[in-house]
Amino acid sequence: MRSWFLAICSFPLFFTSCTVNNNVKEDDSLAPFFTDNRVNGCFAIMNNATGQFTTYNLNRYRDSSYLPASTFKIINSLIGLQTGAISSDSMVIAWDGVTREITDWNKDLTMYEAFRVSSLPYYQEVARRIGKDTMNFWLDSLKYGLRSIKDTFRLQSAVDSFWIDNSVKITPDEQLGTVKRLYFNQLPFYKTYQETVKRAMLRESNTKYRLGYKTGLGFTEKGHALGWVVGWIEENNHPYFFVLNLESADRNIEMSSIRMKILTGILDQLGFRKGER
Repeated sequence: MRSWFLAICSFPLFFTSCTVNNNVKEDDSLAPFFTDNRVNGCFAIMNNATGQFTTYNLNRYRDSSYLPASTFKIINSLIGLQTGAISSDSMVIAWDGVTREITDWNKDLTMYEAFRVSSLPYYQEVARRIGKDTMNFWLDSLKYGLRSIKDTFRLQSAVDSFWIDNSVKITPDEQLGTVKRLYFNQLPFYKTYQETVKRAMLRESNTKYRLGYKTGLGFTEKGHALGWVVGWIEENNHPYFFVLNLESADRNIEMSSIRMKILTGILDQLGFRKGER
């Protein structure tokens, strides 16, 4: 029996939401971050010590689902490492010679580098090496995204595009839950692989705080621009987990810069990045 199958049998086989209604504070003071940037969306952050959630647009956070886009690189990396499709975070996949708009994609990349520049071609090749049946096994076991994922994935989408073509969708609440479980090595993958992905996610580390996240960009079925940032911020060894979800009918909106502008603005308004939490 393969090692990755044995590993998954030792862990819970599902993603669950993290919210508890009496622990949720809705903060409408965050609304200007969205309206001033002409986007719809939601935000939530969880204080791990107390279980308290601070949210904006709770209904969207809890009840609406969207394509994961490049946030799926978290799961794609873990499955790749667990199954051996990725041998380590230094494994190189050679550039295919196709020149793409994002310059950082146009070269040979390691897994760590590909994760940091969010290289779609690298992770599409990883998904092809994992294969459809194995990918489907893991996604079905994780109950990742829509509960009808098994039929949707097999019948409607290719193994190298399902996370960007709206075949699979996930709620912001599930995204936050995924990151929380990753942080505590509670996903059904070997601890060393979860630590590998967390190292790739860590973007800022100083004496005041540590900030780890993964971004995502895509388009909804309506053709709206969609943006994600999912991750954690840690101060004084005290983690908080967050998710930011954005949407705009303007396909040409600068979502890459807007999502980080909103995230840092919200974190600062809530008193983070000072080392005082």
